[in-house]
Amino acid sequence: MDLGVYRIFCCFDNGNLVVLFNGFQKKTQKTPTKEFNKAEKIMEDYFNEKRETKNGNKK
Repeated sequence: MDLGVYRIFCCFDNGNLVVLFNGFQKKTQKTPTKEFNKAEKIMEDYFNEKRETKNGNKK
């Protein structure tokens, strides 16, 4: 049973928390720009939300 290969976009937050942003099943060697942009947007949203919450700006 071949389940395929997957790519997951993630990063470390403060060196001890792994945050997963996006994943997709690979069909080619090249990462689709759409998937990269989606992960980048989710990452930006995550850190913006964290910063706003820390600074007390969250409504």
